[in-house]
Amino acid sequence: MSEKKAVFFCSASNNIDPKYNQAARETVRAACLAGYSIVSGGSFRGTMGAVCDAAKECGAPNYGVLPSFMEGLEYEGLTELRWAPTMSIRKEMMREGVSLAVALPGGIGTMDELFETVVLAKLGQFRGRIGVLDFEGFYEPLKALLKHFVDTGMMTQEDADLVHFASTPEELAKIF
Repeated sequence: MSEKKAVFFCSASNNIDPKYNQAARETVRAACLAGYSIVSGGSFRGTMGAVCDAAKECGAPNYGVLPSFMEGLEYEGLTELRWAPTMSIRKEMMREGVSLAVALPGGIGTMDELFETVVLAKLGQFRGRIGVLDFEGFYEPLKALLKHFVDTGMMTQEDADLVHFASTPEELAKIF
């Protein structure tokens, strides 16, 4: 039986409200309890560090993928750290072998990872589930944007439905 892996897309900023990192830890714990190994950006910074901390605390395999130009930002204690030559290749490497992709509250990098994953799912190139933690309404603007895309015919409802939004880690765990 192959290993179940979940990739987490999230912020590397140290300037965010700690409540987002706490929600990330709870979500990672839920994934670990569901038997997933954890894949992340592999940095000790921001929510990435919180994801790695939670995986380590749970005793789950904890894989990180960093672009080579970010040497020195790697999280100590990863099960495995892989280096990517570019950010684009990093995203590909992060998705390798995963059956679940989760976007936690994050910024433009998180959006890039999420949108590329949704496009790949639409094209049949990513067959896993895609979850978004809409903690305290963080992603309400994104939900409205996807609705706008559907309403204007720029996106089908079927494609919008590839993204599963949940308000709490417990609710999100239902798609695990």
